[in-house]
Amino acid sequence: MDRIGVAFSGGLQPTEIVECIHLADELGYESGWVAEGHSGDQFSILTACALKTEKILLGTSIASVFVRSAPTIAMAAASVDHFSNGRFILGLGTSHKVQVGPEHGLVFERAVPRLKECVEIVRTLLKEGEVSYQGDVYNIERFDFWFKALRREIPIYVAAVFPKMLEVCGEISQGALLTWCTLEHAKTAAKHVAIGAERAGRNPSEVAVATLLPCAVGGSADQGMDAMRTNVARYAANFPRYLKLMEDAGFTEELLAVRQAWGSGNQKEASALVPEALIDKIALVGSAENCLEKLKQYRQAGITQPIISPRVGGPKAKEQAMDIIRACAPR
Repeated sequence: MDRIGVAFSGGLQPTEIVECIHLADELGYESGWVAEGHSGDQFSILTACALKTEKILLGTSIASVFVRSAPTIAMAAASVDHFSNGRFILGLGTSHKVQVGPEHGLVFERAVPRLKECVEIVRTLLKEGEVSYQGDVYNIERFDFWFKALRREIPIYVAAVFPKMLEVCGEISQGALLTWCTLEHAKTAAKHVAIGAERAGRNPSEVAVATLLPCAVGGSADQGMDAMRTNVARYAANFPRYLKLMEDAGFTEELLAVRQAWGSGNQKEASALVPEALIDKIALVGSAENCLEKLKQYRQAGITQPIISPRVGGPKAKEQAMDIIRACAPR
């Protein structure tokens, strides 16, 4: 049976996410993931998922190292791990400057050192139950758990886009978490994760290469494309890392027009300007057969853990998401 996960980043109520991950568990999905953002507290939602499921792994995709302290992240991870009986994966990332500052009122600085130190602190707390830490970013006199963690080690995945961070994934994590990933980028990413693993004296096969794959399955190809346009436009207009990734796929001029329209306040026009060829490169759209074939291609490109990410909205969002989960269920 092929490995496959499902992730949610918006468009559903928290209780609906729980229902969808429950369905995924019944259908044999390997993992269910919940993003951090504006759709409810991810650790709370995953705890509810833990109580409604039996086998599916549950992960954060991702938890930001800026908006929670490292001890708080460790306690949240250990708590979900308890409720899921050892099925939790902690996905961590640096988030984005455009979110950390404007949305949370925090200073985005020393992102990579912060991430590395956070990983060290979380691992120490899980293993030892207490930590004292003096680093370049964190200075913790002492923090201790007043409970015993179920597992002394929880898998940690790290979000990455470009070579430097991908190699960090290989050095320190159990998995790299990508998104908006073309087949070409998947191949490059897998190589850099392997470089980092080998540099740290690890076997590259020990590090999963996972990617969230925005997904709109069913109906006509045009409907699938339309479901993706606003999402792609929003990321291209607001997140420099993903803009660069999309430009590298060969769409620099088209994305300039998208960004200009979005920046002028015309989101509808910006969405309409997103090229279908770009969507086809970074998402799963169209029939279930087409999407399953594309999943096969991602696996061949080096993605060991593909994760579909239904992009849904409106009054029938839950039904749309469940249809996508059924269509892409492991065979």
